[in-house]
Order: sequence, then C-alpha cells, then structure tokens
Amino acid sequence: MLSFFRKKPSEELVSASSSKAFTGPDGAVLRGLTLQEMGYRNVNDLRETIYDFLRTIRDPEKPNTLEDLHVVYEEGIFVNEPTPGNVNVVRVEFNPTVPHCSLATLIGLCIRVKIEQNINHNLKLDIFIKKGAHTTEDEINKQINDKERIAAAMENPNLKQLVENCIKDED
Repeated sequence: MLSFFRKKPSEELVSASSSKAFTGPDGAVLRGLTLQEMGYRNVNDLRETIYDFLRTIRDPEKPNTLEDLHVVYEEGIFVNEPTPGNVNVVRVEFNPTVPHCSLATLIGLCIRVKIEQNINHNLKLDIFIKKGAHTTEDEINKQINDKERIAAAMENPNLKQLVENCIKDED
C-alpha cells in the first residue's frame, strides 16, 4: 500500500496531545459558536456547504471530479451533535472507485485540506472510507484522521503540490 504519511517520534506525540484544544491566548477556555452564529441556517446548510467544496476536488489520476466518479456524495456528509465545548462534529464518508485504490489516502487528505481551507471556523472533522469499500480501510482511516501524520504529509513539497492541484478551483 502506498502511504504518504510518516510517523512522528513518540515524544512529539505526547507533547502535542497534552496541549489544551480550546483555550485562548490568555488561557481562558473558549466556547464554540452555534451553527447560526457561524452563518448557517441549520445542519443541512452546513452539510450542503461542505459538499459544494468537496464536489470540485479532482481525482489524482483522472480528469474527473470526485463527484463525477461518485467518490463523494451528499449523503456521505454527517453533521453530528456538538462536543461539550460546542464544537460541531462533521463526519465525511467517501467511496474509492475500487477496493484496492492506491490513492485512497491521498483522496482523504485532499478532502481534509479542502474543508480546512474553506471552512473558517472550528470543526471536529472525521474522514472515513465507506465501510467495506476498501481492502485496507482501517489503516487509511487511521492515517487520514491523525493530525500529526497530516501535518507531516503536508510538509512534503511534492505531496503538498499534488494536493493543491487536486483541490484548486477551476476558473
């Protein structure tokens, strides 16, 4: 399996996981915004907004979009209950074109980066391959939901350029 991610040393993982996720510069705990405060009418509005961003991602191997290939679909975007800190939880499910797709990890990375670049408020983002759709879905799901691996992958200039080419908006 082709993997673009490298593991961080365990001491880096411990220091990264011990920081507080929802504190301001003065150490005060920040409260997340409601959907309405973020400018969405309801859960469906947020779901449609996310889908509008994802549908334009281009497949790394083909000239088609992920929507054209039915890799992403509106029914695969779930907005779950907010966390206790009122951070909205969004789960995105995608379906690779074949069960042994070698670019599923890259597609998951493109989905994550596209959402993070276009949604400017705090979301907890979970990205998963549709259950049973890939031979190594558990390993890929773990990779594309690991913040340290995502950060390390995006430090690679070649991979970063590939992701940017896939997610750029066409004129």
